[in-house]
Amino acid sequence: MKEVIYEKRGKIAYVTLNRPEAMNAINLQMHEELWAVWEDFDADDGVELAIVTGAGDEAFCAGADLKSHVPMWLENNKAGYPRDKLKDGIGGLTRGLHRIYKPIIGAINGWAVAGGLETALACDIRIASENAMFGSFEVRRGYHHGDGGIVRMVNICGAGIALEMNLTGEAINAQRAQQCNLVSKVVAQNQLMEVAEEMAATILRNDPWAIRSAKETVMNVIGRPLDDQLAYETITGYSGLSNPRVPGLLRDFAAKTDKGRAGKNTTEL
Repeated sequence: MKEVIYEKRGKIAYVTLNRPEAMNAINLQMHEELWAVWEDFDADDGVELAIVTGAGDEAFCAGADLKSHVPMWLENNKAGYPRDKLKDGIGGLTRGLHRIYKPIIGAINGWAVAGGLETALACDIRIASENAMFGSFEVRRGYHHGDGGIVRMVNICGAGIALEMNLTGEAINAQRAQQCNLVSKVVAQNQLMEVAEEMAATILRNDPWAIRSAKETVMNVIGRPLDDQLAYETITGYSGLSNPRVPGLLRDFAAKTDKGRAGKNTTEL
């Protein structure tokens, strides 16, 4: 692979968008490479979590590379094209391969705009460097997000910030993004990967079945009526009793002998 650096270290897969000379914009080759990466990550039982970032310090991802995408979009400007795109979101993670239930952390190291913002939003947890910027500039050019940017922004941040960013076409900085719940943490640039790995370690100490089921549940209850949400959570939550590790863990939990307790009976994991 040329446009994406894909490494596996222990249980973590590292995915680096590798076109720093173009602010890591996603050209057609990177798009295809990302599809291959996410398919491999999903299928490989040896890795449990991915960290996504951009090469260099300037940008996480500037979205679709217009040199390659604009000719394709104009050439395919026909009635059926939007339906054809339903299974082909940018880079796969935004739509098409969005049902990966392993956790994905976005380490946002600079500008995340357009499809880059959509890629960041498709991650489960976003940690931003202090110089990260987030923007939706498409409305300045006659269109708007089409690969999950509006949908995920509404689900993650609420309609208010989604409307502000998508109607004004103005960017927000990392601090404002944290206030809007778009990112979980803002850290110094030179600490970004360290903090992302600390977050990964916190997740990986937990049971993999429970992690994936919890992610699946969150994804599937968004937008449903309350009764449907509660029913879905009950089914997935109590399905955990079939997890072969659970009986022993529950017995240790009841006896207050399990590892990783909080409160007055705190124990190390």
